[in-house]
Amino acid sequence: MKIALVGIGKIALDQHVPAIAASPDWELAATVSRHGSVDGVDAYTDLGDMLTARPDIRVVSLCLPPVPRYAYAMQALAAGRHVMLEKPPGATLAECHALTAKARADGLSLYATWHSRQADMVGAAKNWLADKTLKSLQVTWKEDVRRWHPGQDWIWEPGGLGVFDPGINALSIVTEILPHDIHVTGATLKVPENRQTPIAVDMTFHHPQGAQVGAVFDWRQEGDQIWTIEAETDAGTLSLTDGGARMQINGETTGTAAPLGGEYPRLYAQMAQLVHAGGVDMDLRPMTLVADAYTLGRRTTVAAFES
Repeated sequence: MKIALVGIGKIALDQHVPAIAASPDWELAATVSRHGSVDGVDAYTDLGDMLTARPDIRVVSLCLPPVPRYAYAMQALAAGRHVMLEKPPGATLAECHALTAKARADGLSLYATWHSRQADMVGAAKNWLADKTLKSLQVTWKEDVRRWHPGQDWIWEPGGLGVFDPGINALSIVTEILPHDIHVTGATLKVPENRQTPIAVDMTFHHPQGAQVGAVFDWRQEGDQIWTIEAETDAGTLSLTDGGARMQINGETTGTAAPLGGEYPRLYAQMAQLVHAGGVDMDLRPMTLVADAYTLGRRTTVAAFES
């Protein structure tokens, strides 16, 4: 199937383009971007022009920042195209519900991708936890924003999510592996005095079986990056490290993939299945937890941050 990639920035070039190129399901037939392009691929600067000129392209993959994503997604759906959404699927939950309703009404596929759920050991962790009683779970997600988002000022503006941009990856894993849904009970959002979105967040959650669940996100990490989820259960301890690429159960480690290894190819394989089946996959639980953190969270001001 022919696919168009909209928004040719760092994540598109680092992950989406290689995943499409290696896939047996897809041909990258066009790009839409004001600033970027891919060698050998038809390039457009306007989505409407591409949709008009290329009726043969059935699927659009959106890699834009969250705030403009709704308008592009709705335009593609209105043109009868299936749509794949980089995480988070929109700037607000209401936008995502509107897109879901449009896709279902028109019989189109819509996919809210959560790439961290495709990490090598996430499925195994879910299976192991399925029949366990959870006692506690702690998320520690600390990375260097300068390394992963160089010069991307949109992440510090309203709708850009700040540290929740990587933090939502952790929440996508947690909502996938736990057999019971959790909800936010409290949060502290640490916002630089010169920014609109948090650089660090501490969160607590309610678990229906009474387990203690918390998360710490921080974008000021230097040195080794930390992407860890540790669960204590009645049958011992499970740890996911490297963003879900490795798993340790009671001291025994499995998994050899590098962080991000294989995640985007699996997303595109899933999108192909959705298009063939006419399905919609819009799990908004990770985004709901972020929205609730903003609703319940106490905001504190921290030192100014310059990227």
